[in-house]
Amino acid sequence: MTATEFQYKLVNLQGSLMKFAYSLTSDKDDAKDLVQDTSLKALVYCDKYVLESNFKAWTYTIMKNTYINNYRKNLRHFTLRDQTKETYFINQNRSNGSDEPDSIYTVKEFEKIIDTLDDSLKMPFKMHNEGYKYQEIAEKLDLNLGTVKSRIFISRKKIMKQLN
Repeated sequence: MTATEFQYKLVNLQGSLMKFAYSLTSDKDDAKDLVQDTSLKALVYCDKYVLESNFKAWTYTIMKNTYINNYRKNLRHFTLRDQTKETYFINQNRSNGSDEPDSIYTVKEFEKIIDTLDDSLKMPFKMHNEGYKYQEIAEKLDLNLGTVKSRIFISRKKIMKQLN
């Protein structure tokens, strides 16, 4: 396949790539960036394309892998590494919402609602919100894994009921 034929196929695939990118990102600007990254990678690695194979599937694979790599990179960017002996990794959100005056009131209200829960429900729920995995909660509280999951589920339901 000549370079011109390859580029022609790639240009004709842009609409489909955009739809697929939007289904991955759910954001128009991010989808455009993903299509651009995919197109660039396809052009750079055009020598890796095997003739007589499915061109659309090849470019979709490039897009999917690019999206996954970007997602993982962004996740690592917001992960803090604890320097203690146990070494915990903590995922940080960009904003916890408590920076603004309106949000402080909401967080305090939410904490009051959590404090109204029974201790058997409150502790697993708080630990889960702090980032502990279900298995870690079960081990620390000496409970079965299913019990921990049930208590967190029940806590969520009670909190949602009180918020409504």
